[in-house]
Amino acid sequence: MRNNSINGAKTDYKGEGPNLLAGYDPYEKIRTKLGNVLNCDFKELSLIQNATFGMNFVAHGLNLEKGDEIINTDQEHGGGYAAWKQLEKRKGIVYKQAIMPVPANDKQEIIDSVLGQVTRKTKVIAIPHIISVYGTVMPIAEICDFARKNGIFTVIDGAQAVGQINVDLKSLKCDAYYSSLHKWLLSPPGNGILYLDENISENIWPTLSSYNWNNKEDKGFSLQQSGTGNPSLRVGLEASIDFFNMIGKEKWFSRIKELGKYLRDGLKELPNVEIVSSHNEDLCAGLTTYKVNNISGPDLQKTLWDRERLQPRSVGKELMRHSVHIYNNESEIDRTFKVINDLA
Repeated sequence: MRNNSINGAKTDYKGEGPNLLAGYDPYEKIRTKLGNVLNCDFKELSLIQNATFGMNFVAHGLNLEKGDEIINTDQEHGGGYAAWKQLEKRKGIVYKQAIMPVPANDKQEIIDSVLGQVTRKTKVIAIPHIISVYGTVMPIAEICDFARKNGIFTVIDGAQAVGQINVDLKSLKCDAYYSSLHKWLLSPPGNGILYLDENISENIWPTLSSYNWNNKEDKGFSLQQSGTGNPSLRVGLEASIDFFNMIGKEKWFSRIKELGKYLRDGLKELPNVEIVSSHNEDLCAGLTTYKVNNISGPDLQKTLWDRERLQPRSVGKELMRHSVHIYNNESEIDRTFKVINDLA
C-alpha cells in the first residue's frame, strides 16, 4: 500500500506536468476499462468514493416532490436507504419497503414483493443487486423491465455485486447503478462508481458542483467533480481492473461461485447450523449467511479468528456472514467446518 501511494504521488506530480491539482481529470482511460467490464459507455460512468455517495447523488439529484413514492426493501444497508429517509423527512416523499422473504428461494416471490408495492404514485424503485446481509442475488432485470415500461426510475445498489457476479448494465435495463469497488473488485477504499443510462442522465442534477458541473458532452465527468482528490486511489483502481482482466471474467466469477457452493454444501452437513441465505443456487454467489445453535454471531466470529485466523463477519446477535473470494481455498473453508463442528 505504501509503494502504491508513492507511485500515485509520482504519477500526479510527474505525469501531470504543470497541472498539479488532482481531482479534475476525467480519467477517461480508467472509465473506459470499467465500461468494458460493466458493458456501458465510459461517459455513463462517474468515479466516486463509494456506494453511499452514489445513492446520495441519485436521491438528491432527482426532482422528487411531496407525495412521490419510493420503494426500498426491508433488507437495505445504511448506504442504501438513508438518503431516501432524509427526503421523506425533508420533502415529504413517501418511503415504502418491500418485505423480502428469508430465506429467499423463489425468484417470482421476490419480484411480486417489490412490484406489489407499486402504485400510480411510484416514482422510484431503489433496491440492491445483492442483498448485503443475506447475499441474495436479486432478479433485477425483470423488475427493471417492468419499471421502464411503466415510467418508474430504477436505481440499483451494487455495493456487493461488482466483482462478485457478472454485472451487464445494458442487460439489467436499470436507469442508475452504483457500487463500492473496494469490496469484490479489490480496489483501494475510496473508489466507487455511479452509472447513469445516457437516455436519462439529464434528469439527475449534480449534488456536488465544480468547474464541469454542466458538461453536456460527458455527463459522467460532470457528476464526479468533487474538488482536489487523491490520485493514488485511481492508480490502485486501474491496477485492480487490470488484475481482474488478467484473470478473466469467467474464471473470476466461476471460482467465487464454486467456493460459495462448497461452503453452503458443507454447512448443510453440520447438524447445528441453519443457513438463512437462499437455498436456490441461482440466487447465490460468494456470500453466505448462517447461524450456529447455542453461540452468538459475535462469539463465533471471535472463535473463528482465535482458533484459525478466519474472519467472517457477524451480523447482529445471531448471524454470521461468510464471504469467499478468488484468493480463498477449500482448506480454509474446511477449517471453518471443523471449528463449528467442535462447538456442537
